[in-house]
Amino acid sequence: MAVLGIDLGTSGCKTVLVSREGKILAAATAEYPLSTPKPLWSEQDPHDWWKGLVASVKAVIAKQPNEVIEGIGIGGQMHGATLLDADDQVVRPAILWNDGRCQAECDLIHKKFPGVIKETGNRALVGFTAPKLLWVQRNEPKVWKRVRTVLLPKDYLRLRLTGEKVAEMSDAAGMLLLDVAKRRWSAKMLKVCNIDESYLGRLIEGTEVGGSVTAAAAAELGIPAGVPVVGGAGDQAAGAVGAGCASPGQTTIALGTSGVVFTTTKGYSPEKDGRLHTFCHALPKTWHQMGVMLSAAGSLQWFRDTCAPGVDFGDLCTAAGNAPRGAEGLTFLPYLTGERTPLCDAQARGAFIGLTRLHTQKYLTRAVLEGISLGLAESLRLIRAAGTTVKEATVTGGGTRSDVWMQILADVCDARIVLREGADAGPALGGARLALVGACGVSIKVACAPGPVVKTFTPDKKAVKEYAKIAERFRALYPAIRDYCHAV
Repeated sequence: MAVLGIDLGTSGCKTVLVSREGKILAAATAEYPLSTPKPLWSEQDPHDWWKGLVASVKAVIAKQPNEVIEGIGIGGQMHGATLLDADDQVVRPAILWNDGRCQAECDLIHKKFPGVIKETGNRALVGFTAPKLLWVQRNEPKVWKRVRTVLLPKDYLRLRLTGEKVAEMSDAAGMLLLDVAKRRWSAKMLKVCNIDESYLGRLIEGTEVGGSVTAAAAAELGIPAGVPVVGGAGDQAAGAVGAGCASPGQTTIALGTSGVVFTTTKGYSPEKDGRLHTFCHALPKTWHQMGVMLSAAGSLQWFRDTCAPGVDFGDLCTAAGNAPRGAEGLTFLPYLTGERTPLCDAQARGAFIGLTRLHTQKYLTRAVLEGISLGLAESLRLIRAAGTTVKEATVTGGGTRSDVWMQILADVCDARIVLREGADAGPALGGARLALVGACGVSIKVACAPGPVVKTFTPDKKAVKEYAKIAERFRALYPAIRDYCHAV
């Protein structure tokens, strides 16, 4: 007896087969292309997603052919606008989360509806779905005239699996069309964006069954018809569930190319200026706040490739441990691709500030690690200011291999940093855990429990005080160079 967890990523579809006890029995990934036909554009053909799902599911089943599939949970890339006609055929390539063409539409939403943050928990940003739909209306009116259904990427896969048009709460919250507090479509936002509610899927929770696998889909996948498919989650919520971040106050920090600070909250408490994302969690009656850093581990990779080509990341970080806290007055601003939280500024640029002849490679590396950590801590500061107590964070991603970096993060964030077994399994495992709850009747407490702690980094009281002063300097520097960044 097992369940399938699916992660519809930007570069490929990953499927895991998970036992009732939560053990990953098999995994497979199928890749597909990304299209950038114009500057700032990012698109994919939804048919490629389905091909990726079929290939990865078949590969997993081939590895464990005797397992009986009891349920399916889908996680996936958020915000993508998947547009279908009256016959449920795709009318244009899906516009993805990392597409940046619709700033004018974001500005229009705020002009028409100043209360957008209170209603949706978020600012209108180019990554979200609603401004993308406005862009299509304004720039491709013939295409929009054909549209009768708008689905998020993972929910398009659900349609292909079950024939049902469903939207799940955590993912729907990232469309900027949801009344996040009341967990229902926002009549105000639908009016602002000229969208009929009939175009959107039926809302369900991440643990709720939203349909079952049709005979046609079952024949393609090589599994029995009738397998229940639960709501699943957007990729960040699914990843958090996979890491065991299910109860209020539990926090994860994902150190990928970008960085995400994710905290589960009991109620709806949006940050008043929209610097944090406030979304529904994939679990019923639960929400989450999330800060997004656009160049986290990506900043370290840029530094290594540019200033220390060929040097092992581990060696770089170990050497940085021999430089003092604060890197003798050197600060790195990690805004290499603009910044989301807390700046909400696509034109922000990175910088080393305070360079002297003293600053050798180990100092520069230390400054990069501290700058990334200080940037992530800004999200945590806003989460705490919004009323959530955070004393511990589970960290995932490649950065966890450096003890030096993990200790810096613990000291900067003034929180225990823990590494857990299985926490890096990601959104696919989260989808599987939600399927265990919704399709197999396993309790949330059991299915979504954090894995065993592998290593803990406890904040040093002296270092916490030093970094509090360094953080003040860090926060003051970008405003000092903002006009320059916007002028170049």
